[in-house]
Amino acid sequence: MNDSHRDLLVLSKSEALSAEQKQREIEKLHSLLYSTETFDSFCVANEILDLNRHKRIHKKFIIQKILREYPKKPFVFIVNKN
Repeated sequence: MNDSHRDLLVLSKSEALSAEQKQREIEKLHSLLYSTETFDSFCVANEILDLNRHKRIHKKFIIQKILREYPKKPFVFIVNKN
């Protein structure tokens, strides 16, 4: 798999993991995160607050359009829905 540049903190209950087992765990985590961390899932989990127009935008395709076209517009914020 493609080696991504991310920091992972892996906690395990068992102390005696071999280097191969640790590497296998990291590869499994990477494949899981690689399949879920997409631009579509980012747009579903976040919304845009546009203070210029006093609007809250939560439609996925509009969020994608705004992020692609206006990445540095003042007073437009990306907010997590959690």
